[in-house]
Amino acid sequence: MDGTDSAGSHLRANWDGAVNAWRIAGDVFRMGRHEWVTEAGWQQMYDDGIRTIIDLRAAGERRQRDTDPEVPDDVKARIDVVHCPTEDPNHGEFDELFGPYLKDPAQYGDYVRLFGDKIAAVFKAIAASPGKVVVHCSAGRDRSGVIALMLQRMAGASDEEIVHGYELAARGINERHRTHGAPHAHDPYLSDEDLEAMLLRRRASLREFLDALDVVSFLVANGVSESEVVAVRAKLASEPARAANMQD
Repeated sequence: MDGTDSAGSHLRANWDGAVNAWRIAGDVFRMGRHEWVTEAGWQQMYDDGIRTIIDLRAAGERRQRDTDPEVPDDVKARIDVVHCPTEDPNHGEFDELFGPYLKDPAQYGDYVRLFGDKIAAVFKAIAASPGKVVVHCSAGRDRSGVIALMLQRMAGASDEEIVHGYELAARGINERHRTHGAPHAHDPYLSDEDLEAMLLRRRASLREFLDALDVVSFLVANGVSESEVVAVRAKLASEPARAANMQD
């Protein structure tokens, strides 16, 4: 088994408890909340070479829930968790533009306009990270999706591959909502029919955003150095993992 899905460009990371865990490119992965990962899952991440987790959430979101698995500190300590939020939810335009949170590619243009420096800081963190890297937000769909699509562009992925990656993440968190309940009324579980209608709209919005995106120019304009761009590209060019915990 070569670890890729039906499109041949996305590798699922089967770390126990992880939600929306996918290889973006090379040595960089994405997923939802790291608190969902069990002790066995943390061991699997470590065994697969993960040495850095970059948490994209705002400070107020970073907490253990009663339903989250307990993981010993010494197990988690082997992987460095770096807090690198992509947004300031107290920004004066946040509620007007994004509502309670970012959840639609139609909002991505405003998001990168407002928070370019914070998004650039994520790429600086990736460049400085040892080993393989996981970036994650809450659902593993939009904030991690913004970072993922930029990384995919840098890795030379086609727009169709990038759109497919978004679709996988949207379907992944919708399935989580089906099995565990949606935490927010404004982002509920969707039936197959409603999900397909939503994806039809969001694919179009994502393609429009991609048409206007020049990733390297954006990063440089927001303070990412040439050497950091090179370092990120080196991680993206690494050979894909073929560990037992990766499957299609």
